[in-house]
Amino acid sequence: MAKQLEDSFHRKFYYLRLSVTDVCNFKCTYCLPDGYQPEEKKKPSFLTLDEIQRVTAAFADCGTTKVRITGGEPSLRRDFTDIIRTVASQPGITKVATTTNGYRMAKHVHEWRQAGLTHINVSVDSLDPKMFYQITGENMFHQVMEGIEAAFDAGFEQVKINTVLLKDLNSQELPKFLEWIKTRPIQLRFIELMQTGEMDSLFSKHHVSGVSIRNHLIANGWLLKVKNNNDGPAQVFYHPDYIGEIGLIMPYEKNFCESCNRLRVSAKGKLHLCLFGEEGVELRDLLADDSQQPQLIERIQASLNTKAVSHFLDEGKTGMTPNLASIGG
Repeated sequence: MAKQLEDSFHRKFYYLRLSVTDVCNFKCTYCLPDGYQPEEKKKPSFLTLDEIQRVTAAFADCGTTKVRITGGEPSLRRDFTDIIRTVASQPGITKVATTTNGYRMAKHVHEWRQAGLTHINVSVDSLDPKMFYQITGENMFHQVMEGIEAAFDAGFEQVKINTVLLKDLNSQELPKFLEWIKTRPIQLRFIELMQTGEMDSLFSKHHVSGVSIRNHLIANGWLLKVKNNNDGPAQVFYHPDYIGEIGLIMPYEKNFCESCNRLRVSAKGKLHLCLFGEEGVELRDLLADDSQQPQLIERIQASLNTKAVSHFLDEGKTGMTPNLASIGG
């Protein structure tokens, strides 16, 4: 086994976020308000199943234990179930997760579970069908809700729900969300809206700080859970009167990056050392053959020496990843 992935600040990386497509069929206001726009006259060339196997094997060999399959909307890949099976078959990978908008779950979540999916996150930005449509641009609220119930039927002990907080849109729904999770094993994860540079007016109009929600939870008897080494960035709270949990993802907190344990590989094979950064390290030229694995691992490990101590969002730097649903691992 290769050396555990570690950067120059002694942060160890147990968690890979692997994008398998940039395509999405929703038009969320905070992410793709105009819908997915493919590059003109170019057919997208996303990672193949063999390339996915090779990059996952390399990370697993370096101590990664969790892989989250993301997009875009990952279930738009016709071979999505095969991707799950391929990732789950890698020795050392104990958690295989995905983040989805949920529109295909009712039909396919049982086969995803059988293929080896262990954890699932669903983006649900409102429990009001009209508000859901206003935020996502798609009238699919009821299909998504059916998909969540199908996930429980398929044997998932918990479903995580990603909700991007938006002032004057869904920010008034906290009581409704709390009522929803009181008797259901749902971890509701509120993701703070992020300033991406392209949507400054959206940010100034709709940003809600997660701190106010955290203060409300603590004042009402919610308690902070201890993290595992391959958990995502959420501060997770539990309450003795609730079956469900609440997670807060607050990238503007000063110490957000201290516990960073995850790396990202894009759908076109670039390694991103920060989920909020745009520049990537090319890996695809080393994914053509199994014999290239030593060079692939060497490039990944060498790249970690250049990982910055922080994304510096708390100092006013603008993030470059508008796909907020994809950060909520």
